Amino acid sequence: MRAELAAGHRLVGTFVKLANADVVEMAAYAGFDFVVVDLEHSTLGEADAIGLVRHAEVCGIPALVRVPAVEPALIARLLENGAAGIQLSMLRTAEQARRLVAATRFAPSGERSVSLANRVAGFGATSLRDFLQSEAEAPPMLVGQIETAIAEPWPDVLHGLDVAFVGTTDLSVSLGLPSSDELSAQVERVASAARAAGAAFGGWSASVDAASAQGLAGAGYLIVGSDLQILAAGLRAARSPGHGN
Repeated sequence: MRAELAAGHRLVGTFVKLANADVVEMAAYAGFDFVVVDLEHSTLGEADAIGLVRHAEVCGIPALVRVPAVEPALIARLLENGAAGIQLSMLRTAEQARRLVAATRFAPSGERSVSLANRVAGFGATSLRDFLQSEAEAPPMLVGQIETAIAEPWPDVLHGLDVAFVGTTDLSVSLGLPSSDELSAQVERVASAARAAGAAFGGWSASVDAASAQGLAGAGYLIVGSDLQILAAGLRAARSPGHGN
């Protein structure tokens, strides 16, 4: 994913909020580039998230996990089970970004605790040196969600992150439901900050077609809808008068 984003390619994913592994498999068959297992706005637990991450690997689709806060032990377990990266909600400060980087990188680059008794390390079959080298060469993707006004310098807030992701819904609420022009200006600030920091720009939209109207035409990391949203829309459409007659 990191190489594709660096090459300027758009990657399209969706949030996964249901515990059924079929959802991940259907996303892969539908042509999504990645999924984000949602531990913020869902009823999923840690075991559910790990099961979805492991099934995603079998299906050949990267699975990141969205977390509401930096919890080093939880993040370590997610990564040890194959999560492609971590997406942190409500990123506001440079200290939050620093803690996220530290929780996902081994020393000397971070503070992540090391264990070889996990599936990524082959349950001990991989040597410590090889494991550390592999992690250093391809560290987890890090995505920071910008959902409020940022008071600190952008380079500090985005330091070490791969993607600056604008959460337009929360951003709009935090700004007091501004006009569409005012919101677009805020979204452009995030996009500009991402470019200046050498990070990819990302965001959420209900669909790929709707992304441009939200200022996400240049988003390389685009999340569209969620499994719940797509299912609900399909159910409503199926129930509409005249559908399928």
